[in-house]
Amino acid sequence: MSENYRAPIVVVVGHVDVGKTLLLDKIRNTMVAYREPGMITQHIGLSYLPWPIIEKYAAPVIERYRLRGKVWVKGFLMVDTPGHAAFSNLRRRGGSVADLAILVIDLTRGFEEQTYESLILLKSRNIPFVVAANKVDRIYGWKPMPNASILDSYNAQDEDTQGRLEEALARIIEDFNRQGFEAERFDRITDFSRQVPIVPTSAVTGEGIPDLLVLMAGLTQRLVKDRLRLMGGPGKGVVMEVKEEKGLGTTMDVVLYDGILRRGDTIVAMGLNGPVVTKVRMMVMPKPLDEMRDPEDKYMHVNEVEAAAGVKVIADGLDEVVPGSLMYVVQGDPKPYIDEIIKDAASVKIETDQVGVVAKADTLGTLEAMVLYLRSQGIPVRKADIGPVTRRDIIDASVVRRKNPLYGVVLAFNVKVPKEVEEEAKVQLVTIFQNNILYRLVEEFTKWFNEEKSRLIESELSKYVRPGKIAIIPGYVFRRSNPAIVGVEVLGGLIKPGYKLVKANGKEVGVIMQIQDKGKPIQVAKKGMSVAISIEGNVIIGRHIKEGDVLYVNVPLEHAVKLIMQYKDHLSSDEVEVLEEFMKLRSTWKAQAQ
Repeated sequence: MSENYRAPIVVVVGHVDVGKTLLLDKIRNTMVAYREPGMITQHIGLSYLPWPIIEKYAAPVIERYRLRGKVWVKGFLMVDTPGHAAFSNLRRRGGSVADLAILVIDLTRGFEEQTYESLILLKSRNIPFVVAANKVDRIYGWKPMPNASILDSYNAQDEDTQGRLEEALARIIEDFNRQGFEAERFDRITDFSRQVPIVPTSAVTGEGIPDLLVLMAGLTQRLVKDRLRLMGGPGKGVVMEVKEEKGLGTTMDVVLYDGILRRGDTIVAMGLNGPVVTKVRMMVMPKPLDEMRDPEDKYMHVNEVEAAAGVKVIADGLDEVVPGSLMYVVQGDPKPYIDEIIKDAASVKIETDQVGVVAKADTLGTLEAMVLYLRSQGIPVRKADIGPVTRRDIIDASVVRRKNPLYGVVLAFNVKVPKEVEEEAKVQLVTIFQNNILYRLVEEFTKWFNEEKSRLIESELSKYVRPGKIAIIPGYVFRRSNPAIVGVEVLGGLIKPGYKLVKANGKEVGVIMQIQDKGKPIQVAKKGMSVAISIEGNVIIGRHIKEGDVLYVNVPLEHAVKLIMQYKDHLSSDEVEVLEEFMKLRSTWKAQAQ
């Protein structure tokens, strides 16, 4: 059954400090403890956990579910580097090279910033995942049972401790519900294709890890079997990282997800300035853990690698290659492969004339994740590219700024902004947002966007006379005329110095000269405020207007039409109410005049 299937590639994601690395270390170290000679193989960026070792380690769980002999999964290839960058680079068009994910959540803290970000990435790449609700050992009163099934540990706890765990799980389940997911403790799941299973775990004591591994095997067989079928032939992979290695020069870490890669093969991957075609000079993989004597002597040379595997490739021209790029072994004419690589990069990079933000990221993978996230938040993208922010990016953003100042910005995710580019941005009045956390970057931009939008609308609205309705407060007439000074209550809308006042019958009263609140001049008074105003004009209190009279701001007709047609959504509800009331009164004046 398993002959033509590869091991699933599993990535670990979640917020910082939830124990992702610890959990991975615990799984790896436990596997090493159960190993048989030659069984543990190390890959570049991946650790292979063979099923026979898992079977020994998780024997009680396998017996409980009567799974012995029913599992055809060869094992798991765990991505060693937890987090979003690794996950983002494990990309291929329309999805991910990762087959399964473990979303680690701190049981004591629940959902955090990067939990939401991880969910967005998992959803956008359509990857089945299990939740490791970690740090179960931190539950008050918990009595640990090292490496035990979580169900055995749970049954050994007293009722109060069990209750505390159930409360923590209920909070996480509720958080999932708010995000549109149905989640439940793994042993209570009724439909794995619809519900998210949660396994309480401890990276310290190892509790729950057997359940997690067995559950992952079950999900693999149920949900991702077709993805694991090997097609054979020339190798296909994805570039995880490009870096300098002492004694090797520039190297490229590749996760091979199909086919075979051999020394001497011609390969193609995407570079900063177009496709890079080169020949594999050398390939290395780590020595098995038990053979690693000297850190300087950690690699062994290999001539051939079969999927799925992680391998370090040494070839010319690799310093140009972009992480997150696809890598193909070329057979015959390289053109179709080059075209495919260009097509793939073009599906991520964006260059349009539309109004939108300029997005920059460090790798094709992070750029793709960024664009997906921006679109999910309804933020249009004019340009998306890899590498540091350049002068050209600033020029592009400044062009947008002239059309729509709200989108004339640069969002820089995990990339540098050179000093001269910062200076250019100041000259062009282009705002640059920079952050290494995608969620935070978009949050900062959205906050600025909303504040700037409000400011621009207020600036636009300041060109128009706004509606207002006031009542003269009895007993607060300070001066009867020339100018009249009275205390008023703002019943709705707002008043400003310079606004003309009229009575309900349309008779003009005068112009507001000044507004004072507790003896200090102010520029605007809104609904609910009681202030003193001076009115300029031929008005005498007691003759033309009386205490208790209601007055309106005389909004010019063209202003009223503009406010209703274009800015109604930006006026307060009481402003709209006063404006509509004023327009009705205005129509009666017209009728009376006829």
